[in-house]
Amino acid sequence: MATFLYKLGRLCFRRRWWVGLAWLAALVAIGFGAATAGDPPEDTFELPGTEGQQAMDILNEEFPQASMENMEGRIVFRAPDGQEITASLNQSAVEDTLDAMRDAEHVTNVSDPFDENNPTVSPDASTTYATVEYDVKDSAVDEAMHEELMDAMELARDQGLTVEASGSVAMGPMEMGGGEMIGVLVAAIVLFITFGALVAAGLPLLTALIGVAAGSLGIAALSATLGLSEMTGILATMIGLAVGIDYALFIVSRYRAELMAGHSREEAAGRAAGTAGSAVVFAGLTVVIALSGLAIVNIPLLTKMGLAAAATVVIAVLIALTLVPAALGMVGKLVFGRRQRRQNPETGVPSALQKNGKENMGSRWARAVLRRPGVVLVTAILGMGVLAVPVASMELGLPDDGVQPEDTTQRKAYDMLSEGFGAGFNGPLVVVLDGGDGVDIQAAGQELAERLEGYEDVVATGPAIPNETGTVATVSVFPESGPSSQETTDLVADLRGDFADDFEEATGAHMLISGQTAIQSDFSKVMTEALVPYLILVVGLAFVLLILVFRSILVPLKAALGFLLSVLAALGVVVAVFQWGWAASLIGVEETSPIMSMMPIFMVGVIFGLAMDYEVFLVTRIREAHVHGEDAHQTVVTGFNLNARVVTAAAIIMISVFGAFAAVSGEAMVKMMGLGMAVAVLLDAFVVRMTIVPAVLGLIGERAWWLPKWLDRILPNVDVEGESLEKYLQQQGKGRDAVTRERETASVG
Repeated sequence: MATFLYKLGRLCFRRRWWVGLAWLAALVAIGFGAATAGDPPEDTFELPGTEGQQAMDILNEEFPQASMENMEGRIVFRAPDGQEITASLNQSAVEDTLDAMRDAEHVTNVSDPFDENNPTVSPDASTTYATVEYDVKDSAVDEAMHEELMDAMELARDQGLTVEASGSVAMGPMEMGGGEMIGVLVAAIVLFITFGALVAAGLPLLTALIGVAAGSLGIAALSATLGLSEMTGILATMIGLAVGIDYALFIVSRYRAELMAGHSREEAAGRAAGTAGSAVVFAGLTVVIALSGLAIVNIPLLTKMGLAAAATVVIAVLIALTLVPAALGMVGKLVFGRRQRRQNPETGVPSALQKNGKENMGSRWARAVLRRPGVVLVTAILGMGVLAVPVASMELGLPDDGVQPEDTTQRKAYDMLSEGFGAGFNGPLVVVLDGGDGVDIQAAGQELAERLEGYEDVVATGPAIPNETGTVATVSVFPESGPSSQETTDLVADLRGDFADDFEEATGAHMLISGQTAIQSDFSKVMTEALVPYLILVVGLAFVLLILVFRSILVPLKAALGFLLSVLAALGVVVAVFQWGWAASLIGVEETSPIMSMMPIFMVGVIFGLAMDYEVFLVTRIREAHVHGEDAHQTVVTGFNLNARVVTAAAIIMISVFGAFAAVSGEAMVKMMGLGMAVAVLLDAFVVRMTIVPAVLGLIGERAWWLPKWLDRILPNVDVEGESLEKYLQQQGKGRDAVTRERETASVG
């Protein structure tokens, strides 16, 4: 493969303008597809095979008018202290607001909270609410709709009422923040420090942005066809930007090193593609395996997010192997800074990698670790273990308005409803009674209400609402406890157990439980059951892949165990911040909450792929030194001497991109993903790969590269370190390189 990539790199370098035009044409074509595509769908959490999803499917089929195609929200009113909301003046104030909303844009219906047949007034008469229905989806919310709602609410506020609202219109248009721009800015600074040249720093950024643009536009173009939502694009942007910069960074860094080793520009581009490019291919492949493997969880949203992000990674790899060599040909001597070019004005290439024989920071760090590898290893593992401690108390759940910041209208409306109607009002259980022909569904609903009267943790039940044919009905059950509490989760389990069996035997109606808490319970169960198979699949495939890359058993094993340390420690930090509230205000988290149910398996998938990037990039250089005959300790020093600086820069860039999303995004899910990935990359790059890896290699020595002879014979040689490429180049001789050098001396400037 190294030889093929070497030839590809040289070809793209020679035909650089054609390659650039090809990518531009592809970008324009994808952009045209995105511009003519339909609107993206809403994010939906479907859980195939669960009771909650079965109940939702029945509701969508039997109650199509109540399906969640269009959105709705609530306006909550509270009377001044000592007054009742039903008092004539307060009722008039409520009607003023509701009349204004009836005339608002896209509003199709506003309920009457004082309807004699179905009033929505709290038992103490202090609070009421109205439901507002719209004829558009959440994605269509704009600032004008939000302002209309706020203006209508002010009418009642001016008359002394407390008024708050929930729903997408109350939240306003979704603002994802400027995470991309902050990440790009920090990446530009890091790249400039790393390369000391403005053009060399800008090249990885430009090519990465082209890849992200291609991926994002591709998702937009296929959004309506494949059901790819806005959240799908956000993950793809985060992953694509981070790996796109990193992959280009490694190619550019190796290209500069090959130039300084005395090779011509075309030859350096080919060698960079053949060596660093091989590492990019396998690093990208591990990321793709990890992201695509999310499909095993069998949750459509997670599958789409993983596959879309994997596609963006594939684009990043293709750009690194084709567009980056072409761009290197376009910039010519400018790949080095002005001061560096002055050392050799004729070629613009500095004369040596190092000056005065001084070791760089990477070499010094490696030697420091190798002096006390046992102490370093134990200290690093203990530190990671301490960070992982909070995982033991991790609580999984799904976010609701109860975790919004206290100063938002959604949170205030949530609290007002809890205080006026009870904690369970914000998360009622939806009981679906499926009777079929021959079952009196109304009588079954009445029987359910009687059985639940006085039932532990149930405070009220709503009337049975049948479908048009009278075969299916829904009953709302209001728990005493809140939707995220363990008591409500236990209630769901009780109702789904013997209670449902006894009820069906007595009435003939099959009982299914849905609602927020039920869906949350199903979600957590699906996640837990899928975690072990997912780990086996992803880690197993990547383990085999790393055996191919490193021709070793112990090195891939060490890589996998180090990854588990990174994930557990990163999850521990997420729990400490989002669940315990430690330092939460630093990234704008104002309210603690359970960890989202998908977070553990999502972290496993994404971080495993990213962690293997650094393993491949760093250890391939160490392996390369081993192949060339250096002893065990010197191979580590050589690998760090050549790649530690670049790996450090790449890690800082990834941390910056993910951290920026965590800091500026208004979405709790994006914040949690951003922080988790930023911390995981920080720990994996600097603690696991830069500290534990050299310590372990120092302790086991040459045994690190042991591979059973029988296995060595049957494994294909992928040659990431470029051994076959060196043989190929020796067979070719230096004539072609000399001719190329002469041609470039005359033409490249």
